[in-house]
Amino acid sequence: MADTPSRTGSPATHDTDLIVVGGGPAGCAAARMAAGVGMRSVLIEPDALCRNLYRIPALNNVLGGHTSGPALADSITAELKSTEPCRLALGRRVVGLRAADDHVAVTLDTGTRLTAPYVVVATGVGPLQPRDVPWVTAPDAPTLSPLWQAEADDAEDRTLLVLGGDRPIGTFLRAHPTTATRLLVAYPEADAYKIEEIRDDARVTLLPVEHLILSPSEGTAVTAEAVRRDGERHPVTADAAYVSIGNAPTAPPGDLVRGPDGYCPPPRQHPRVIVAGDLRSARFQRIMTALGSGSEAALHAYYAARDLPVSG
Repeated sequence: MADTPSRTGSPATHDTDLIVVGGGPAGCAAARMAAGVGMRSVLIEPDALCRNLYRIPALNNVLGGHTSGPALADSITAELKSTEPCRLALGRRVVGLRAADDHVAVTLDTGTRLTAPYVVVATGVGPLQPRDVPWVTAPDAPTLSPLWQAEADDAEDRTLLVLGGDRPIGTFLRAHPTTATRLLVAYPEADAYKIEEIRDDARVTLLPVEHLILSPSEGTAVTAEAVRRDGERHPVTADAAYVSIGNAPTAPPGDLVRGPDGYCPPPRQHPRVIVAGDLRSARFQRIMTALGSGSEAALHAYYAARDLPVSG
């Protein structure tokens, strides 16, 4: 791409002022904030903007009056598509990220190479599967859908075995308050603090386990053996199985520093690589924290490009 005058008033020596990798709430907030301070950006997303929000039927913890994920996603998408300083590269995947002293370079799956002074990486996380955790044995290593993707028809008058006690279970129950279902929630001790919000729901049966052994699938029923913490073993039967184990980071390949858990702690990254949203840590996987961290990441790039202190 040819050099063009930057919206910040200085000559552009790169393709854009900021590259944003990931089109979830954090990435969209970064691109919107960048536009607000006069920075051009390119937002790269292999799917649709805010694609995971469209799978959250009920919200009760975000500003703006939105009560469903699709409503929030539609609002964010419409605003970003009308934000002229942001160029969207949808349907594109990052296959390489390299950080140098004075710029970052991002390579797309098309072979296109983009450069900018800074990059915000906000690629988020994906659902863990039984094969990813030590407390589940699954002989045929099934790939299970996360519970928050289930529809009311999937649960009505059915017993669902849910692996893990992660918080999207509460989201599912709030989204389907009148659905007659029974959730058998098998969870390890590490998830004990997560199940408080669902403990009193009459549709939930909690199964604290030391280990869970899924049997090979036979027909449509799901069978398993729950090994409790006292060593007792109990058979479990359900109509279907879903996961709510948690998530794993989905960082692009390249110059990102990953911790032992796969997440990318912001303080450990190259100065020109700014991590935002769920990719930072398992502790901050909330829509509101993602929006805030994306906005902060863009401001970090803005101030750093001008050698200005972040606070002042």
